[in-house]
Amino acid sequence: MYAYRYAGPDELRVAATSQPPGREIRSREALREWLASNPEGLTEAATFVVNLEGRLLLAPRRSEHVACASGHEVLAAGEIRFRRRGDGFAAAEVTNQSTGYCPDVDCWPAVKAALESAGVAAGEGWSRPFVFRCCTACRELNVVKESWFVCAFCDAELPKAWNVSERRPTSL
Repeated sequence: MYAYRYAGPDELRVAATSQPPGREIRSREALREWLASNPEGLTEAATFVVNLEGRLLLAPRRSEHVACASGHEVLAAGEIRFRRRGDGFAAAEVTNQSTGYCPDVDCWPAVKAALESAGVAAGEGWSRPFVFRCCTACRELNVVKESWFVCAFCDAELPKAWNVSERRPTSL
């Protein structure tokens, strides 16, 4: 697993310091309480990060990931929507869509472990994976679509390997 640093615009990072952090979800009851105060979590996606301790943090959808993470590095980030499942919950949709952290698709194990640790059924992978690359020619962030590794801004070829910002291996 890797620890991802915030790679988004500095003005959002600064503005995020005045926003509330994400709520740590360690159990089904904690998720039930969060959903009671954020009922849109069952109808639309919520913002999530997995912190360096492997815990799931949730914030309302229009929150910035960097605010959810209190500006810290993360193991994963994206959007999640829940559904009721028996007496608990399951992840109905999970993506790594975060243009602030731009995590690679290989961060799924961190998400799955965090969900399962909280008693939430995770599923087997991303509902829709997002592939992020930084153009080495113009430095613009790109979302790769249909495996077409060409910069949408300058038509340069994009690297096949993840290269958005620095990330470091972690032992979690």
